Amino acid sequence: MTSTGRVRSGSLPTSSMLAAVVVAIDQITKHWALGRLGDGEVIHVLWTLQFNLAFNSGMAFGRAQGLGPVIAVVATVVIVWLLVSFRRASSRLSIVAVGLVIGGAAGNLVDRTFRGGEFLRGSVVDFVDFQWFPIFNVADVAINIGGALLIIGFLVDARRAPAKSVTDE
Repeated sequence: MTSTGRVRSGSLPTSSMLAAVVVAIDQITKHWALGRLGDGEVIHVLWTLQFNLAFNSGMAFGRAQGLGPVIAVVATVVIVWLLVSFRRASSRLSIVAVGLVIGGAAGNLVDRTFRGGEFLRGSVVDFVDFQWFPIFNVADVAINIGGALLIIGFLVDARRAPAKSVTDE
């Protein structure tokens, strides 16, 4: 790491390790949800937050139902693209962001691959329910936080970049 907080190399192992942790936490919580909520039980936690088991064979907000194989291929392409594009991430923020997005995408990809009767036709296990927002899971949280961090990192980097003047060209 340089004195400016930039990472010179080795960011891929760090992002990969974070992604593996996200997948593990995601799958453990989904296993808990299947075991505890599988009989239709709903656990009220606080205010509108409850744990309520649901299955999503589509994508975000239940759209594109039945397109699981297409969604799985797109998720795989995104994971590979992130691994290749950010293998030498320039900041800690990027390393964390990429790890979260890859881990979340991989966690839901595991469901699509192994939680169904046919290959890539499985449904994603969702269980966090605010009752006024679509039901989601840990992988979804990781994807959203990681995506937001990528955007923030891009904006911060763009702001730090020296502006080119007409005389610089």
